[in-house]
Amino acid sequence: MLNSLFQYFDRVVILDVETTGLDCRKDEIIEVAALRIVAEDEAYRVEYELDTLVQVSGGRSLPSEITRLTGVTEKMLTEDGCDKASVCKKMVEILDSPNTLVAAYNAQFDLCFLYYFLMQFNSAEVLKQVKMLDVMTIYKDRRDYPHKLSDAIEAYNLECQNSHRAMSDAKATLAILAAMEQEKDDLSKYVNLFGFNPKYGVYGPKISSVTYLPQGYYRKGRLYE
Repeated sequence: MLNSLFQYFDRVVILDVETTGLDCRKDEIIEVAALRIVAEDEAYRVEYELDTLVQVSGGRSLPSEITRLTGVTEKMLTEDGCDKASVCKKMVEILDSPNTLVAAYNAQFDLCFLYYFLMQFNSAEVLKQVKMLDVMTIYKDRRDYPHKLSDAIEAYNLECQNSHRAMSDAKATLAILAAMEQEKDDLSKYVNLFGFNPKYGVYGPKISSVTYLPQGYYRKGRLYE
């Protein structure tokens, strides 16, 4: 599985973050999960795994709607969360490998938050050496609206959940990606190609290495064609 990606990449990192809100410049990451996988015997294995809560800045409160959505509480962040500097170091270790692809569902959101997180420690340069894959862009070419992670899980009849916890959502994204490859072997054509809804525009700052193309609610051919 994922052979079409391992033809071009030595490692694939599946990423998911949970945050205090939607503004990547002002809000903060409260949980991050990353699965770095490598090819093994026509399949893959997890080479490196990160699953951690992240302490937020002093004085910042966690919005109640985020707790309702994720189940993460301020007490959990205080007692179980890792400090930002150590999480940054671990993320750099995961990403700082030659020929790496980072994949996420709605990757623009996760990558923008990750960029501002790493930038606090002058470590954002590590993102310049990786390629990027938005699993939601692929899904929008495969199915009509709606396009939430839970919709993709249901569409591919997968035994996983969209729990809004970082690791479970990262594992769901990996399962979706594997199911997509079995459906059509064109995943590599979406590398550094992100679709965006023309009604709302691109979320956050554009990533310089990514090509952005309008992609609406309903399919109109393949975005890469």
